[in-house]
Amino acid sequence: MTAPSAPASPEPPTGRTTHERSREYLAYADRVWHGKADLGAHLAGEFTGNRLVLVAADIGFYPGFANSMAFDTGEGLVLVDSGDVITAADRHAAVRAFSADPVHAVVLTHGHVDHVGGLAPFDAEDGRPEVVAHEALAARFDRYRRTAGYNTWINRRQFGVPWLEWPTDYRYPDTTYRDRFTLRRGRLTFELVHARGETDDHTWVWVPEARTLCTGDLFIWHAPNAGNPQKVQRHPEEWARALRDMASLGAELLLPGHGVPIVGAERIHRALTDTARLLETLCDQTRALMNEGHRLDTVVQRVRVPAELLARPYLHPGYDEPEFVVRNLWRLWGGWYDLNPAHLKPAPEAEVAAELAAAAGGARALADRAVRLLEQGRLRLASHLAETAALAAPEDAAVARIRARVYTHRAGAEQSTMARGIFAWAAAESAAQAEGTDVATELARTPQGARRAAGRIGVGLTDGAEATPDADGGTDGTPA
Repeated sequence: MTAPSAPASPEPPTGRTTHERSREYLAYADRVWHGKADLGAHLAGEFTGNRLVLVAADIGFYPGFANSMAFDTGEGLVLVDSGDVITAADRHAAVRAFSADPVHAVVLTHGHVDHVGGLAPFDAEDGRPEVVAHEALAARFDRYRRTAGYNTWINRRQFGVPWLEWPTDYRYPDTTYRDRFTLRRGRLTFELVHARGETDDHTWVWVPEARTLCTGDLFIWHAPNAGNPQKVQRHPEEWARALRDMASLGAELLLPGHGVPIVGAERIHRALTDTARLLETLCDQTRALMNEGHRLDTVVQRVRVPAELLARPYLHPGYDEPEFVVRNLWRLWGGWYDLNPAHLKPAPEAEVAAELAAAAGGARALADRAVRLLEQGRLRLASHLAETAALAAPEDAAVARIRARVYTHRAGAEQSTMARGIFAWAAAESAAQAEGTDVATELARTPQGARRAAGRIGVGLTDGAEATPDADGGTDGTPA
C-alpha cells in the first residue's frame, strides 16, 4: 500500500500517561476486531502523536497511515519500517521518548514510500543505523526514480491529492538478503523472510522471543492489495502461501503494516488463514475459468468471493477489490490480451467513440442515455456511454457535465479507495472542462474531497457515505 501521508497528528491530550493511552488503544483495537469500531481513530492519530503505544513491555508501536515498530533489545533499538516523510519528525520524537538508546538497525518490510520515508532523523544521529531489506528493494527505488512522473499522476488520482509529487530521493539499504536473514541484537532475534505478495521485495519479520509477527503489508486490515489497477504486478498465490507460513508460527502479537495490532494466537491464526483463503479462492476460480478458455470479461463476471470472508472486519474491500485481483491474475498468467479480437489491434478510442455516436444520433444522444441509465441505477453501463460520448465530443460542455455527473455518482457508490479515487478524478476532469476551472478546484468542492485534497488520507473509510449497489454489479467487492 502506498499513499501520501496526512499532516502529523498533534500530541494527545495531557493528563493521560503513556500506559493509559496504550491501554485505551489496545481496547480500541479489540473493538475494531469485533467490528464495533473502524480504523478512523487510528488513522487520525487519536492515540499517539509523539509517543509510541506500548503493545508489550519492550515493544513500541506508532499507529499512523503506515505503522512503525520499535523493539528494545536491551542493547539498543531495532525498528521495523520508518513511516513517511511528513510524519518523520513525530515518529522520531516518539521513538526517542520510548528510549534514548541508539537505533542499531531498521528493517524495511518493502519499498513503498509510506514505509521508507522516515529514516532521515535517525541517520542524522550519531551512529547511523544499519538498514536491512530484501535485495529487490534497491531495484524498486531505481524504478521509482525513473518513473516519478507516472507515479505522481497515478497517486494523485488514487488518493485525490492534486499537489502530490512523487519522491526521487531514497535511503538505500546497507544490508540485503535473498530468501531468509537472521538479525540478532541483544536479547532478541529478528527472522526476516522474503515473500512476494503486494510487492516483489516484501519481508515479514518474526521475533520468536517476543512471539511477535510484523507482517508489513501482507496484512493490512482490508482485503489484500493484490489487484491495484494502476500499479505493477502483485503475486496473490505466493502471498497466500506466506500468510499460511506466518499462521503456523503461533504468534501472540501481530503488528501489521496498516491498521491496528491483533493480540492473541487464535485471532492471529484466523485473520491470516482467512486472508489466505480469500486469495486462494480468487486464484483457484480464475485459473479454472482461464483453463476452460473463457474471455477475461467472462472470468471477471463469474468469480465470486464467499460472503462470509468479505464480512470479516479485516477483509472489507475498502482499499483494493477482489474484482481487480482477478484482472491482475489474468495479467500474471495470461498477459494483456483479453481474448476479444477487436482489442488486439484496436482503432483509436476517439475514432470508435465517434462512430458509435454517429450510429446513435450524436454524442448528446449517448450522454442523454447515460443519464437515463444513471437514474435506473445502472452505473456501469452509464459510465460506458458517458465515456464514449465524451471521447466523441471532447469540447462539448454539456456532455462533459453529464460525464462529471455520472462519475461523481459512481465515486459515491464505491467502497474501495482505488475505484473511488479514479472515478472522482474523472468527474473532476470533466467538471473542470465544463466550468473552466481545474481539477484541484473541483476535487475540493465537497468536504470529503477537500479533506483528501489536503492530504487527509483515510484508506477504506467512506467518510460517512455508505456504498450503494448498482444494477450492473455489486459494490461489495464481489465481481459482477
